[in-house]
Amino acid sequence: MVTTADRIEGDGAKGNTLKVGEVVAYAFPTVGVSVVAYLLNLYFFKYATDVLYIAPAAMGLIFGAARIWDAVSDPMAGFLSDRTTSRLGRRRPWLYASVLPIALVPFLLWNPPTFLDGALLIAWTAVAILLYETAITIWFVPHSALGAELSMAHHERTRVFAYRQFAWYVGFLICVGAVHLLTVADDRRAMAFMISTLVGIGAGLLIMLGTAKVRERLDHVGRGARNPIKALKDVLVNRHARLLILVFLIENIGTASLGILAPYFMQYIMHEEGAYSLLLLSHFVPTIIIIPAAVWLSRRFGKKYVWFVAMLFSAGAYVGKFFAGPGELIYLLTVTMATGIGTGISTVVGPSVQADVVDCDEFETGERKEGSYFAIWNFMRKAAAGIVAAITGILLQWAGFEPNVEQTEGTLTTIRVLYTVLPAVMITAGALVFLFKFDLTEEAHAKIRAQLDAREASA
Repeated sequence: MVTTADRIEGDGAKGNTLKVGEVVAYAFPTVGVSVVAYLLNLYFFKYATDVLYIAPAAMGLIFGAARIWDAVSDPMAGFLSDRTTSRLGRRRPWLYASVLPIALVPFLLWNPPTFLDGALLIAWTAVAILLYETAITIWFVPHSALGAELSMAHHERTRVFAYRQFAWYVGFLICVGAVHLLTVADDRRAMAFMISTLVGIGAGLLIMLGTAKVRERLDHVGRGARNPIKALKDVLVNRHARLLILVFLIENIGTASLGILAPYFMQYIMHEEGAYSLLLLSHFVPTIIIIPAAVWLSRRFGKKYVWFVAMLFSAGAYVGKFFAGPGELIYLLTVTMATGIGTGISTVVGPSVQADVVDCDEFETGERKEGSYFAIWNFMRKAAAGIVAAITGILLQWAGFEPNVEQTEGTLTTIRVLYTVLPAVMITAGALVFLFKFDLTEEAHAKIRAQLDAREASA
């Protein structure tokens, strides 16, 4: 029998404040994984079309096909981590298992053999992306689930994910430097070799160090679903979870355009390819600065309304981007800062809301299935990116895109609409669905949490 002394030190059953060291240990590995992920999301599509000379339609189909694998791998990773029983807990064995794959995948992805071309190069890239998605899933799903169960307190969860997002954006800042080196390098393949090697090794080491310091709630071990079908069914039966699945899919279809289309927008519409790193900084520096305010705002006004306003704010900023053109870099950077503010708030408050939804599942089933829940939400995030990548690749090919030359008016219009109008429409739709349909308020969650604590005390 697990006693109170066996639980993670700090939060316990009542949701007390976690020690700073505990939260830092949890967030620390995110820095390295962030660099690996952002390198792919922010530049690999363009690197593949303009350096490796893979057709954009082929790249779009590769990213789209990866989502089919994610539909299997993400839920299984969540279910298996929920069911894992070891002296390390449920999540940490998976975090350790991710070290070697995450260290190796960047090298494979960015450095295909130079003798490959045509179908063989496409096949290599497809396999490397599938391996990347698998490696990230092995780490991301258990790590997100671990963050959700570090604390049972409504607002303390926002603090936990604020620390993680801060670490995530530290990794992004490192990535900006790497992307800048790639964009200005005379030999981009040689630069990619150096960067991918350093990034992979660094990410693996950070995961090992951080995982060794973090602790888990041992009282949650053995409380996962009995089988993966039941776990998936429970997630879909949970009406709050169903709504967040829809909102995450809609919202992320909008925000995925930043990484995929921004480099095309900067080179072919703004004629400022060398300023791509400035665009990234103008988006993500505000996301870092706004994190403490996001925690305070969620306490002051409630997670639901703060997240809704943040989404609308981002959507309005994407509308503003539509009007940017050559010679208007300062205007574009200013408007992009607004998208960063909205994104920063959303990425802190969103996971905290997700953690509250998992408590609703425990109230109904008596199980703790953070892994299964965050796996489904993670799949929605990646599915959105895959949808945007597939649409982008096919439409660019259809519009007559040719790498590193002046584009036709039709191609430029395609890039502009996909980069600005699509995100604005999708994020607005997600915000409205969330506002009118999501009803798990702080008061409602407090009632559920009180009954769960009472159950635990009587047991």
